[in-house]
Amino acid sequence: MEILLYVAGILFMLVGLSLSIGLHEVGHLVPAKLFGVRVGQYMIGFGPRLWSKKIGETEYGFKVLPLGGFISMSGMYPASDGKPVRGLFRTLVQDARSANDETIAEGAEERVFYKLPMWKRIVVMLGGPVMNLILAVIIFTVLASGIGLQQGTTTIAGVNECVLPAGTSQTECEPGDPATPAAEAGVMPGDVLVSIAGTPVSTFAEATEIVQAAPGDRLDMVVSRDGENVDLTITPIPAERELTDASGQPLLDEDGEQIVAEVGYVGMLSQMGYVPQPLGVGPELAGENVSRVVGLIATLPVKLWDVGVSLFTGTDRDPDGPLSVVGVGRLAGEVAATDAPVLNRFVVLLNLLGSLNIALFVFNLIPLLPLDGGHVVVALWDGIRRAWAKLFRLPPPAPVDATRLVPLTVIVAVLLIGMGALLMIADVVNPMDLLG
Repeated sequence: MEILLYVAGILFMLVGLSLSIGLHEVGHLVPAKLFGVRVGQYMIGFGPRLWSKKIGETEYGFKVLPLGGFISMSGMYPASDGKPVRGLFRTLVQDARSANDETIAEGAEERVFYKLPMWKRIVVMLGGPVMNLILAVIIFTVLASGIGLQQGTTTIAGVNECVLPAGTSQTECEPGDPATPAAEAGVMPGDVLVSIAGTPVSTFAEATEIVQAAPGDRLDMVVSRDGENVDLTITPIPAERELTDASGQPLLDEDGEQIVAEVGYVGMLSQMGYVPQPLGVGPELAGENVSRVVGLIATLPVKLWDVGVSLFTGTDRDPDGPLSVVGVGRLAGEVAATDAPVLNRFVVLLNLLGSLNIALFVFNLIPLLPLDGGHVVVALWDGIRRAWAKLFRLPPPAPVDATRLVPLTVIVAVLLIGMGALLMIADVVNPMDLLG
């Protein structure tokens, strides 16, 4: 059964990845067709063709390796002028021009990508990454608002019987230890908090905030027990709590000492559960993921160096480091096979798929060919040149010939392949342990 669950986790992520890639290419395909560009192919995967079908002028299909996808648009670059190419990389440039010329069908010379206005070219190229962002927002919204985030609920899981002496290693109640306010008030496991001090509470965090703000104050509390509301009275006792900032780091005073505040304590524990959040939380989670991925890419060379070091030394991988498709699949399998409630495993897998789409969104915006961001830069440069010529009443410049950037594109492609190979090997030989 464990093996079957492991395989199911991998299949879940494989299907999710294929769907993400497919929608990414749809993000390019739809605006390209709307703007009249001839699209010859829409393919998911690379390598030998598994299946395809031609509908209209476009061939739709799947290939063996589901590691990406592409659409073949007519005339990504201007047609070559027939003049011989000079320079060290002339063969590469010439091959790129020949391949580009082959996409321009006879009779459809005006339905080419490079002749679109700048803004339309940018819309086409940003359509793919934006589709991944939209999918990620949907996934995180389903997680946050449809399923909920795991946090303390208003259901009481347990009540501490006594207040343990401060500054001791005592872990169990002894005769003479004072009862906790919750035990004195008659709070019982299974009670559901309704209100405290006249304020309705919907989460345990809200109840905690009220209690902590009222040390020594007598508070009226209403709980639901066996379907009926029960009125209780509880008086939080003063307790010391070390203060931290939003990131969990301790707050220090001018002398560098930990700041301690007096808060109310009652000694009741909440039951953990999934609490649905407002609809705005999903986009917030997606935004936080975007920020993390941007930070990862900004430090990618250092992260890759650390991966290489861990590969050869066998040290633990950085849990915030990059993963390959193999690593993502392996992690999905481990999550699916863990001994945890089904809903918990499904939430982690969905969260992983959402984060993967955020990574696809951010990574494709890097302004280097052959990534989408590189094509956006080419379109912007072309538009700037045309606007400059129009402003000073100069003849319209020739379209930007991005085939001249083929050498740089090849270098970027080689680096991407090398990065992928390093991460795949590391994910097989020294995988990241995120489950402890």
